[in-house]
Amino acid sequence: MTPHKEDYLKVIVELGGTNELVNNKQIGKALSVSPASVTEMSSKLLKEGYISHIPYQGVQITEKGLLIANKLIRKHRLWEVFLADKLGFDWTEVHEEAELLEHVSSDFLIDRLDAYLGFPKYDPHGGVIPDKDGRIEESASQPMTELSVGRRFVIKEVDDDDQEFLAYLLEKNVKLGVPYLLTAIEDYEGPYTFIAQNQESFQISYKAAGKIFVQ
Repeated sequence: MTPHKEDYLKVIVELGGTNELVNNKQIGKALSVSPASVTEMSSKLLKEGYISHIPYQGVQITEKGLLIANKLIRKHRLWEVFLADKLGFDWTEVHEEAELLEHVSSDFLIDRLDAYLGFPKYDPHGGVIPDKDGRIEESASQPMTELSVGRRFVIKEVDDDDQEFLAYLLEKNVKLGVPYLLTAIEDYEGPYTFIAQNQESFQISYKAAGKIFVQ
């Protein structure tokens, strides 16, 4: 399995390809490659049984492909934990470094890294870390936009694809694992206002709330 193929499988999973069809345009945009390149790689992955395909609609990951993708995601997320917890990187900095490290790490090294880190369950953005067999637990979290005023919640995960969004949350000091109370939602997709237990108040945009997953 080449790093290039691994990247394709991983991005299909990240785009929701475990439960729905993902089209070439979505894949090309995510990987910054041409439609022709996506078509060529999809043909290879289809022949090898890593994806399924419905003409003119898109592709979906197979169980075989999902295990490969999740093992790569495991490597990526464990490196993110190491960079954040051991080297002091903030959550806007870990993604690009982990992208480089994930492809040059053997399974043996990753197993040792996992043990060294104390077998973490989540990455710095709250993403669930797959186990060594490529299996991953389903998350029970929901988008913050599904909450109503008066609900208490804890942020479990944030979308890590947008570095500007992560910087936005970092600047506002919004954190994972902290109890909050939603106090107001302004009409017409206005901002969400919430408070922490120490009465510190926070306000974020509707768009940002859609990228935050809570319990």
